[in-house]
Amino acid sequence: MSELVRLYRFKSLLSSRTAVSAQNLMATLEVSKATLRRDIAKLRDQLHVPIEFDRDLGGYTLDKSHGESELPGLWFTQEEILSLVTIQHLLEQLEPGLLGAKLKPLQIRLTQLMGKHGLASQDVAKRIRIVHAGKRIVIAKSFELVATATMERKRLKIWHFNRQNGITTEREVSPQRLVHYRDNWYLDAWCHLRDDVRNFSVDAITHLEVLDTNAKEVSDKAIDQSLGNSYGIFNGAAQAWAKLKFTPERARWVAGETWHPMQESAFDDDGSYVLSFPYADDRELIGDIMRYGADVQVLAPPALRSKVQKSFLQAASNYVE
Repeated sequence: MSELVRLYRFKSLLSSRTAVSAQNLMATLEVSKATLRRDIAKLRDQLHVPIEFDRDLGGYTLDKSHGESELPGLWFTQEEILSLVTIQHLLEQLEPGLLGAKLKPLQIRLTQLMGKHGLASQDVAKRIRIVHAGKRIVIAKSFELVATATMERKRLKIWHFNRQNGITTEREVSPQRLVHYRDNWYLDAWCHLRDDVRNFSVDAITHLEVLDTNAKEVSDKAIDQSLGNSYGIFNGAAQAWAKLKFTPERARWVAGETWHPMQESAFDDDGSYVLSFPYADDRELIGDIMRYGADVQVLAPPALRSKVQKSFLQAASNYVE
């Protein structure tokens, strides 16, 4: 019997009888005298259940002068509390300025629970470290409005800055889901201007308004068909398959990585690693390929191979004196 079930049963026994002896409680709950004492202490001190021992009746009773006491509906074990605190701390480090105020009440409550269980919440902060790379700043108010519209299923009017062409466009969108990708937040939405699914970098939204109009609903399947088969964060149906060959030395790392849900891979006899996957937009892909330098070779398609070769040559020209 779990502690939670036992304590509820303990309380039920006391509520249904005038008095219950220690022997009766131990027999019914199948606990030792030491466990019985700990349960009584927990019910009294932590859960504020007014348990008293009546010598005349020879058993434990509830002091009804305090009113009807109810046990909390949600309980956690030490392991569950530690898991919750860990998640809360991860969220804090993930977005320190974005979610901090919202998480503060949870943090206070979890700290109290940890104290009652003899756990030190500050140890969690010392034992977990998140390193950010390429993280862009998101205005907290903008994130809150985007999240609110997404959850409440309302349309948004946004002014979005396109970094590719430097143009800001005004659009009305129906938000579908928020995506956290490579340390940055994106919004998958139905764009009423383009009449299609699009994704928007939240930090590139320069201004926005939540509209009092219900959002258009798009099925998960439709979103995944539009965005899920492409490579990285860019949308669009797959247009080609990339085929990359990594050196045996680099294969020790890359073989454990997932580049795409539909990827195919194999090792050559010399230990090199061949990775294939579909893509639609090659901008992000080219950058990912180039970070492996001489340890990767594009085998196909020819257009991607040519672009990567040109990019490497242009990069090398920056170092010609």
